[in-house]
Amino acid sequence: MKISETHNVKNIATPIRLQEYAVGIFKTIPTKSGIKKAIKKGLVKVNGKTATTAIYIKEGDIIELFQIEEIFKKKQFNFPLEVLYEDDYLAIIYKPSGILVNGNSFATIDNTLTQNLQKSTLADATRPRPVHRLDYPTSGLLLIGKTTASIIKLNQLFEKKQIQKTYFAISIGEMQKNGEINLPIEDKNAFTSFKVIETVESPRFDYLNLVKLTPKTGRKHQLRKHLFTIGNPILGDKEYFLEDLILNGKGLFLHASTLSFIHPFTKETINITKELPKKFKKIFPQ
Repeated sequence: MKISETHNVKNIATPIRLQEYAVGIFKTIPTKSGIKKAIKKGLVKVNGKTATTAIYIKEGDIIELFQIEEIFKKKQFNFPLEVLYEDDYLAIIYKPSGILVNGNSFATIDNTLTQNLQKSTLADATRPRPVHRLDYPTSGLLLIGKTTASIIKLNQLFEKKQIQKTYFAISIGEMQKNGEINLPIEDKNAFTSFKVIETVESPRFDYLNLVKLTPKTGRKHQLRKHLFTIGNPILGDKEYFLEDLILNGKGLFLHASTLSFIHPFTKETINITKELPKKFKKIFPQ
């Protein structure tokens, strides 16, 4: 094994678990799951000693990442992004539908961030990283961390449910005006509030509804599964649909419209909204 990357721990007031702190500090292993795997494989050392997932790190520690095979640097994906908010700590960008946030694919949001965002001037600046996910067919706002401390803090805000997200969808069928969906997903609690903003008649679908959705939890495909479960699947959904009610060629009508939270460093209120895509406005002119 040989040393791939070294990181000096700075600017932390209290000890924090290595697998939490290390998210984003290494270019070659940027994700939490990747860091955890590297620790379990014995590829991470703290102050010269092989680390475990239980270890806590403190200011002044030296973290080393080792590699057992050659890691090739990926080319950047040349794709212009709309940046709605940016400072030295974080950014909020617009993700169009039909593109992955991250993963093994070359064409991902993650692989185009460095060319679209300004490099942070702070001491713990790192490669910008998305701190949550949006499904491939979902459009909307995506929160990005630009420093090690910011990535940690933003993940903590999500875990504590201190980041409010609002979505809009177009659902199929007759639907009650508002309500709450409290149905588990994969044996985990899942909670969504909804409010119908407008309804129009449709020759093919009977009714189409512009629905405002507020998830209280963040389960995989939560909004899509919840609306399907109550009999009002999202227009264009090809995974959760009713027989003979699939819309082809227009994509999924689900949009992450608003992110609202207290900035973990400046303490200002961040409230960013992205207007509905054109395909929504063709059905529901604003």
